[in-house]
Amino acid sequence: MPKGRIRVRLKSYDGRVIDRAAQMIIESAVRTGAKVSGPIPLPTRTQGLAMIKSSFVDKRSGEHFEIKHHGRLIDILEPTPKTIEGLSHLNLPAGVDIEIKM
Repeated sequence: MPKGRIRVRLKSYDGRVIDRAAQMIIESAVRTGAKVSGPIPLPTRTQGLAMIKSSFVDKRSGEHFEIKHHGRLIDILEPTPKTIEGLSHLNLPAGVDIEIKM
């Protein structure tokens, strides 16, 4: 029986998708008998982009876009072997990056 904790870090561009994935991980961990701490929302990083509309005529006019990077942190305390197996066979929504540290 593994001791310690499993730290799960989720990253996504869409906040609703990452919340759904976090809920699936929590339900899987609780169903196998582990204690869960989280999800803890990490600070949302915003990346701004400025693009010129035209390269020659309207050089001074441009459009601004931004990309937001959402993150969640989940700690699974006192994991069981079923918890580890359940996390490895979990189907998460597309667009979610998961990083698991034991």
